[in-house]
Amino acid sequence: MFSGLRHMSRAVTVIRTLARNDALFPIENAGMPKIFSALIRASLLAPRKSSMAQKRPGERLKKALVELGPAFVKLGQALSVRPDLIGDTLADDLQSLQDRLPPFDGNVAKQTIEAELKKPAEELFKTFEPEPIAAASIAQVHRATLPDGRELAIKVLRPEIEAAFARDLDLARWAATRIEQARPELRRLRLVEAIDTIIRSVEIEMDLRFEAAAAEELRENFIDEPQFSVPTVHWTYTNRRVMATEWINATPLNELNLAEMSSSDTEDIVAVFAKVFFFQVFRDGYFHADLHPGNMFVDDQGVFHAVDFGIMGRLDRHTREYLAEMLHGFLTGNYRQVAAVHVRAGYVPADQSIDEFAQAARSIAEPILGLPLGEISLARLLEQLFTITKKFQMEAQPQLLLLQKTMLVAEGVGRKLCPDVNMWELAKPLIEQWMLERMAPETRIRDTANSMLDMFERMPFLIKEVEETLGRASKHGIQVDPTSLQTLTGVRRRHWTTGFWVIAAAIIVIATIVLE
Repeated sequence: MFSGLRHMSRAVTVIRTLARNDALFPIENAGMPKIFSALIRASLLAPRKSSMAQKRPGERLKKALVELGPAFVKLGQALSVRPDLIGDTLADDLQSLQDRLPPFDGNVAKQTIEAELKKPAEELFKTFEPEPIAAASIAQVHRATLPDGRELAIKVLRPEIEAAFARDLDLARWAATRIEQARPELRRLRLVEAIDTIIRSVEIEMDLRFEAAAAEELRENFIDEPQFSVPTVHWTYTNRRVMATEWINATPLNELNLAEMSSSDTEDIVAVFAKVFFFQVFRDGYFHADLHPGNMFVDDQGVFHAVDFGIMGRLDRHTREYLAEMLHGFLTGNYRQVAAVHVRAGYVPADQSIDEFAQAARSIAEPILGLPLGEISLARLLEQLFTITKKFQMEAQPQLLLLQKTMLVAEGVGRKLCPDVNMWELAKPLIEQWMLERMAPETRIRDTANSMLDMFERMPFLIKEVEETLGRASKHGIQVDPTSLQTLTGVRRRHWTTGFWVIAAAIIVIATIVLE
């Protein structure tokens, strides 16, 4: 009960902030009765209506999300790759949401380091620069020098950031659950699962030891690749709220002087970038999911250096094979292959027409693939593909959303470096070679044998689970699935939902009268 009251209290604040910015439309679309939104607007928007009316819906929503804090900025960034939820125009507006905040006091960062590492900063470092070199919603980075002269980048979490994120992401999950209950037709979008993905990602970001481990795994994956480097983690200076890596002497991609570079040099950089991205996604199934230009550096030898490993993505072998076949089908114009791989992967029910799916795939691909080479965007192609899936009863695939967002950012980087070159054309031979290796008969036989071995190894545990399930059913009877129970009690749920909006609208109107 108390958690529900807490969520309602914060939800009222969120609704009020959205209303002040004339951005109530997301929750109106989720089921907010129009009479209550009209009442809230009437009480809050009168003095600001003319100025807000000049802005696009996405701009108004962006402003509200920034006012609500870093957790909502993260949610906005996640929504920017869900045009199936919010539409193409709004998704495009949210793409520009920046994960940047004013820095916090460097002395506070120093105190955090000392508390985590159990030593005074003067003993730990020869020098420590209190002015941060970068500040985001979760942490900021300082430069330091060890007594032996080695330079470090020290990442420090913001004070009390864990509680702030936990409160708002818990609210988001609560709201997603209520939306799926009130709007069963939206369950195919798997809102709760999408929020859970964000929550898991943020929980990892909140413990810098996980980020340090992610950096080490990525570095090991590319230990034999001379053109890509990940900074070494200094574990002695790393703990839950502090992480230290070697300092990178290189230039961020967004600070390269492209005017002084030859076209062949920039094309070489894009080729390396495409190769590194391909290896991360397809070879390793483990990729850096925050590849904006400020996180990628190039040194004088043309070597790429990545930093900031708080957001990483994983893809299992099944998903990687699906992606490779699908992208190859699009790049070669084989739309029937695109349709068939969706059915084979289990993403689209087998009773759906492959020919109709192929026609739909062609309808979205031809306008994009017909653009000049430098303007072709496979990320946009995936985005459009997700928008047509409802017709073919395809559920949203949360594991692909992070990849689609990463692809969009990667394409932007490649296009800025070399506008006339398409990075996916450069990666196409790698995709084809990888597919040949994965689809070879000996590979298939080996994978099948390994799968059967895994199944046999799990068999005793599966048998035990079946026995325990049957035992519980015998002792306690068959229990109804919560989702089915919610469906059966839909009338009561709708009454509760209406009651919430009555209470929220009343609180907002009263607060407006008192505070403004």
